[in-house]
Amino acid sequence: MMLPGMSSWILWPIFLQIYLLVSFSFSIYGGNETDRLSLLTFKAQITGDPLGKLSSWNESSHFCQWSGVTCGRRHRRVVELDLHSYQLVGSLSPHIGNLSFLRILNLADNSLSLYIPQELGRLFRLEELFLRNNTFEGGIPVNISRCANLRILDLNRGNLTGKLPAELGLLSKLQVLIFELNNFVGAIPYSFGNLSAINAIYGSINNLEGSIPNVLGQLKRLKILSCGANNLSGIIPPSIFNLSSLTLLSFPVNQLYGSLPRTLGLTLPNLQVFTIHTNQFGGLIPATFSNASNLLSFQIGNNYFIGKVPPLSNSHDLQVLGVGNNNLGKGENNDLNFVYPLANNMTSLEALDTSDNNFGGVLPEIVSNFSTKLMKMTFARNQIRGSIPSEIGNLINLVALGLETNQLTGMIPSSMGKLQKLSDLFLNGNKISGMIPSSMGNMTSLGRVNMRLNNLEGSIPPSLGNWQKLLSLALSQNNLSGPIPKELVSIPSLSMYLVLSENELTGSLPIEMEKLVNLGYLDVSKNRFSGEIPKSLGSCVSLESLHLEENFLQGPIPNTLSSLRAIQELNLSYNNLTGQIPEFLEDFKLLESLDLSFNDFEGEVPVQGPFQNASAISIFGNKKLCGGMPQLNLTRCPSSEPANSKSPTKLIWIIGSVCGFLGVILIISFLLFYCFRKKKDKPAASQPSLETSFPRVAYEDLLGATDGFSSANLIGEGSFGSVFKGILGPDNIVVAVKVLNLLRKGASKSFMAECEALKNIRHRNLVKLLTTCSSIDFQGNDFRALVYEFMVNGSLEEWLHPVQTSDEANEPKALDLMHRLNIAIHMASALNYLHHDCQMPIIHCDLKPSNILLDTNMTAHVGDFGLARFRSEASNQTSSVGLKGTIGYAAPESGIGGKVSTYGDVYSYGILLLEMFTGKRPVDGMFKDGLNLHNYAKMALPDRIVEVVDPLLVREIRSVNSSDEMNPNHIGPHEIFACLMTIIKMGVACSVELPRERMDIGDVVAELNRIKDTLLGTRMHGQT
Repeated sequence: MMLPGMSSWILWPIFLQIYLLVSFSFSIYGGNETDRLSLLTFKAQITGDPLGKLSSWNESSHFCQWSGVTCGRRHRRVVELDLHSYQLVGSLSPHIGNLSFLRILNLADNSLSLYIPQELGRLFRLEELFLRNNTFEGGIPVNISRCANLRILDLNRGNLTGKLPAELGLLSKLQVLIFELNNFVGAIPYSFGNLSAINAIYGSINNLEGSIPNVLGQLKRLKILSCGANNLSGIIPPSIFNLSSLTLLSFPVNQLYGSLPRTLGLTLPNLQVFTIHTNQFGGLIPATFSNASNLLSFQIGNNYFIGKVPPLSNSHDLQVLGVGNNNLGKGENNDLNFVYPLANNMTSLEALDTSDNNFGGVLPEIVSNFSTKLMKMTFARNQIRGSIPSEIGNLINLVALGLETNQLTGMIPSSMGKLQKLSDLFLNGNKISGMIPSSMGNMTSLGRVNMRLNNLEGSIPPSLGNWQKLLSLALSQNNLSGPIPKELVSIPSLSMYLVLSENELTGSLPIEMEKLVNLGYLDVSKNRFSGEIPKSLGSCVSLESLHLEENFLQGPIPNTLSSLRAIQELNLSYNNLTGQIPEFLEDFKLLESLDLSFNDFEGEVPVQGPFQNASAISIFGNKKLCGGMPQLNLTRCPSSEPANSKSPTKLIWIIGSVCGFLGVILIISFLLFYCFRKKKDKPAASQPSLETSFPRVAYEDLLGATDGFSSANLIGEGSFGSVFKGILGPDNIVVAVKVLNLLRKGASKSFMAECEALKNIRHRNLVKLLTTCSSIDFQGNDFRALVYEFMVNGSLEEWLHPVQTSDEANEPKALDLMHRLNIAIHMASALNYLHHDCQMPIIHCDLKPSNILLDTNMTAHVGDFGLARFRSEASNQTSSVGLKGTIGYAAPESGIGGKVSTYGDVYSYGILLLEMFTGKRPVDGMFKDGLNLHNYAKMALPDRIVEVVDPLLVREIRSVNSSDEMNPNHIGPHEIFACLMTIIKMGVACSVELPRERMDIGDVVAELNRIKDTLLGTRMHGQT
C-alpha cells in the first residue's frame, strides 16, 4: 500500500532490494540442496563404515553439522570435506564434483576402491586434494588438470597405475605433488617443467623409467625432488645441481650414472638431504661438500666412487653418513681422516656406514666420542687395523656395531657391556684375542652376534645366558675351551643359528638344549665333546641343520631325534657312535645330506627315503654295516635264521598266534557290524542333516538380493556355476551367491559335496557357508545355490594376475612380501586343519588362486569345495573320470586312475606358493619341453633366487635400508632374500613328483611362521 504523498519512484529501490533478496535466497537454497544430495550420494557408495563416522549424515541435522563437513559462513556451502582415517570402504562417487565451493578434499587413509572419478575436474575452487592410502584402480584422471587453484595433490600409496598425465603440467599453482608408492610407468612428463610454483615433488617407489627431464632445472622454487626406487637411467641433468633452493635431492635405487660436479657443495648451499645410493655413479666425491653447513643426511653408498671422503667439518647437524660399498680409500693411514670432525663437531650423528671399501689405517680411538645419539656404526670389510676403542661403551644408544672382516687385534673391552641397547654385534673375521668379558652379559638387547674367526680363548661366560632376545650366535673358529654353559642353550629366542664349531670345547652336550625349540641351525662340530647325544635334542623340532661331526661322542643315535622332521642336513661323522642306523631316518622327507661316516655303526642300512639317493648319504668307515642300495657297495646282510631251521615247536607257536589273531579280528568285526546296524536302524530324525545345519532361503530371496542375478552383480564364474554379489535379508548383509548350472554334468554332485564338506567345519581361513537354497525357479526348473560370506578384496588370482584393460595393462596390486607371506600361512593353516584337525579329514582337490578369497583385512580364505572328498572315501576311490583338479595345479597322480589323497593338496599348495613368489602361472607359455614351474624354481636354488622371484618383490626388498630406525630388526635385503630362498625351497619340496616325498603341511605352517618371526618388525616399503 502506498502512503499518501509518496511517489512510486521512491518505492522502486525498495521493491528491487526485496526482489534481489528473494532471488538470492532461492539461489542459496538450491545450492545447499545440491551439496546435501551430493553428500548423500557419496555416503550411498560407502559399503563399510566401521567407526560409524557417517551415522550423523541424516535428516536430523543440517549437513553443515555432519561429521567431517565444513561450510562457509556466508553461503553455507561445503568448503571442506575431511574424512581422513575414517576407515571407509567403498568407492568415490562422481557426484563429489557437484560440491562446487569445495576447497579441501581429504579422503586419505581409507579403503576406497574403483576409479578416481573424472568429475573431480569440476572442482575449480579446489586447493588441496588428499587421496593417499587407498586402493584405487587405474590412473590419475586427466581432468584434475582443470582444478586450476590446486596447491597440494597427495596420491601417496594409492595403488594407481598407468602413466603420469602430461596435463598435470597445467597446474600452475601446484606447490606439492606426491605420487609415491604407486605403480606408475613411463617417463617423468616433460611438462612438469611448467610447474612454476612447485616446491616439492615426491615420486619414489614406482616403475618410472627413462631420463630425468632437464627442464626440472627451471623450477626455481623447487626445494624437494625425490624419485628413488624407480628405473630411471642416464645422468642427473646439470641444471638440477644449480637449483640453489633445493634442500632435498633423492634418487636412490635407480640406474643413474655419471659423476658429481665439483662445485656441488657451493651451488646447493641449502642442501640438507643428499641421497643417491644404489646407482652407478663414479668419480670423486666433491670436496666442496665440506661447505654444506646445513647437511643432515649424506648417502652415496653402493656406487663406484673412488678417492677420499672429504671432511664434512661444517655439517654440525649431520645425522646420517653413508658411504659404504664403493671403492673409497687406498688402504692408507690417512683414509679415515674424515672421521675426526664427526667426533669433534657433530652431536646429532645417528648412523655411520663406511663398510665395503678400501679404507686402511688404525681405527681411531676418537670414535668413542661420537654423538651419544649414534645408533648404527659399521666399518666392516675394509683394511682397518688397531683395536676396538677401550671406551666404546660411551655410545650408549648404539643399536648396531659392525667391525667385521678387518685386521683388528687386541681384546674386547669390558666397557662394551654398557651397550645395553645393542642389537647387532659383528666382530667376526679379525684377530681379536683374549677372553669374552663377562660384562657382555649386560647387553640384554642383543639379537645377532657374530665373533667367529678370531683368536678368542678361555671359557664361554655363563652370563651370556642373559641375552634373552638372542636370535643367532656364532663363536666358531676361535680357541675357546671348557663346556657349553647351560645358560647359553637355555635361551628360547635362539631361532636362526648357534655355531660353536672349530674350538676346543669339552664335556657333554647340555641336556638343556631341549629349550632350543625354535633353533634352525646348530653346529658344534670339530670340538672335543664326549658322552652320548642328549635325548633332549629331539625337542629342537625346528632344526634344519645339525652338525655334531669330529667330536668324541659315543652310544647310539637316540630315538628322540625322530622328532626332527624339518631336518635337511645331518652330520654325525667322525665320532664313536654305535648301534644300528635308526629306521626313522627313512621318514625324514626334507633330508638332503646325511653323513654318518667313520663311526662304529652296525647292521643293515635302510633303503627308503634319503637312503634311496646314494649321493645324499655318506657311511664310509663303518665296517659293520651291510645291505642298503647297491651303489653303496656293501656286503649283503646275512639272514638272522635259515629258512629251514625253524623247529616244529616254533612253527606251531607261529600258527597258533596267527589263528588267535584272526579270531580276535573276527570278534571285533562282528561287534562293529552289530553297532553299525544299530546306529543305522535309528530314526532318521536323529541324523544331522543339511536342513538342520543351515537355515534355507527361498529362490525369490536370492533373486531379489542379486537384482535378478544381474550381470552387474556377477563377480565370478566357475566350472559348475556363477557367483553373484547380493544384499540379503532385513539386515542388508552383503553375501556371495553361487548359483549352480544344473545342466552341467556333475553340478548337483558338486553342490552336495560342498554342502557336506562345509557344514561341520569352522576355521578362520575357510570360507563361511551362511545358508543354502534347494528350490524351484519361476520357470519350474530345479534351482541350487550356496550363500557365502562376501570377500571384499576378491580372489588371489585378481591380485597376482590382474586382467588387462583395452588401453593399458593393469600393474599388479600392492601385494607386498608380508601380505604374500601371510596369505601363504593362511592357506597352509587351512589345509592343515582340513587334513589333520577335522572330525572327518577333508581333501580339497582344487587349490588354485581363484579359490583363495581375501577379506577386508587381506586374510585369506580357502573356498570352492565342489570337488572335495572326505579322506575316508578318497582312500578307496580312484579318479576314473580324468584329471581331479585344475591343469597346472593338480598333482601328477590325479589323472586317470590316480588316487585322491592329501598329498595332492600339498602338491597344489606347493605350485601355488611358487606362483605367489615368482609371479609365474604354472601354465605360463615359457613352460614347455619338459620345463615346468617346479623345475624352474628348483634350478634357481640356492644362488640364483633373485632371477626367479617376482620383480615387484625384488624391487621392494632392494629398497629396504637395514639401518633405518623404522627397521628395528635391522634386517637387510640379504637376510630377506635368504627367507625367500627358504620359501622357494618349500614350494619345491611340496611339489615333488613322488607323493610321499612331499613336505608335510604342518611342517610348512611351522616353517612359514618361523620366517614371519624373522621378518617381524621390519619396516619395508609397501608393507601394511
